Amino acid sequence: MWEEVWTEERRERKVREKCIFGVFFVPVFARAEKFREYIIKRGGNRMKQKRISDYGYRIGHHENGPRNKITDVPGVRVGHATVESGNQHTGVTVIVPGEGNPFLKKYLASAYVHNGFGKTCGLVQVQELGTLETPIALTNTLNVGKVADAMISWMIQQTKKEGEDVFSINPVVGECNDSRINEICNRVVGEKELYQALEQADTDFAEGDIGAGTGTICYGLKGGIGSASRTLVLDGKTYTIGVLVQSNFGATRDLKISGKPAGEKILERIRKEECGSSAEDRGSIMTVLATDLPVSERQLYRIIRRCGVGIARTGAYTGHGSGEIMIGFTTANRVDTKSTCEVEVCARIKEEKINEAFEAAAEAVEEAILNSMVTAKEKRGLDGARYRSLAEFLEKPGFLE
Repeated sequence: MWEEVWTEERRERKVREKCIFGVFFVPVFARAEKFREYIIKRGGNRMKQKRISDYGYRIGHHENGPRNKITDVPGVRVGHATVESGNQHTGVTVIVPGEGNPFLKKYLASAYVHNGFGKTCGLVQVQELGTLETPIALTNTLNVGKVADAMISWMIQQTKKEGEDVFSINPVVGECNDSRINEICNRVVGEKELYQALEQADTDFAEGDIGAGTGTICYGLKGGIGSASRTLVLDGKTYTIGVLVQSNFGATRDLKISGKPAGEKILERIRKEECGSSAEDRGSIMTVLATDLPVSERQLYRIIRRCGVGIARTGAYTGHGSGEIMIGFTTANRVDTKSTCEVEVCARIKEEKINEAFEAAAEAVEEAILNSMVTAKEKRGLDGARYRSLAEFLEKPGFLE
């Protein structure tokens, strides 16, 4: 009898436990799932995204790093903040070059303007002094000033924490014009968004229509943030070249994937469906290259110029209205501002070995552009035009056969 009573009580207790679980924990899990979706949208996503290699396309012959992203370069992190509200579809993306304060321990850097239709901030000093002293931020054209101001504030705060005063800071902020999708004149990206992107910067990050890529258009399709990396071996040691792009350029008919005329086939389809496209090569692409190769700023300049080769391989010819800006830095050979040495030693690779870095840079840029497009989701422009995702076409059997 006691066993029957105990068994009945146990059944009742289990029922009560299930009720309690349903009342208290299920809503918590539901809220957690919504929060997870929010984090993904805002830029904290670590979920697997389908990239160009997942469709069977191998770009180049160099091996890629474990993530195949710019963050394969040790120390580099990327963060996003996205603004999606009404007609606002924009944001900011930051590339944090490494650990520690970049103002106190600078990075050797270089910049190259392939076509100067752009409003990037900070390039003059980078080109003159060959150093980078802040994280790199990417945003929309009319928000460069606000993001640069926010970066200065953030750097002052970080430097004061270390007991140092600063009286000159060179923020590097790149841009693309996202006005076909975003109400750009409202200039909604500022200090809050930059700080958020810096705070959640990590080695894993989402690509596509997120952060600075939220409102961009590439080859008349949805563009965005894309990344890729390549490795090379010198003196028995493996080094990495990583690239991140903000893609917003190209005429639809010109798009090529592994040399195949994808743009022409896409035009045939979207004309029937009255979707958006681009008749001219305009709009810009920002390219950020990071490496741990021991190179001088002069060698770095030579390497980042080859990023234009990667852009051209996807079909673009660098049109009048398209700004192609390349920024590069190395995590080797950092410049310690507190050093008392009057003569500094800078390790660098032999010029005869730099071809491998040229190839790696071109391959990584080509793949990063395609990754930016296949990971981006379809969006409508302010005029109602549909800007399709490249993934939609690649999913169709025999698309490029």
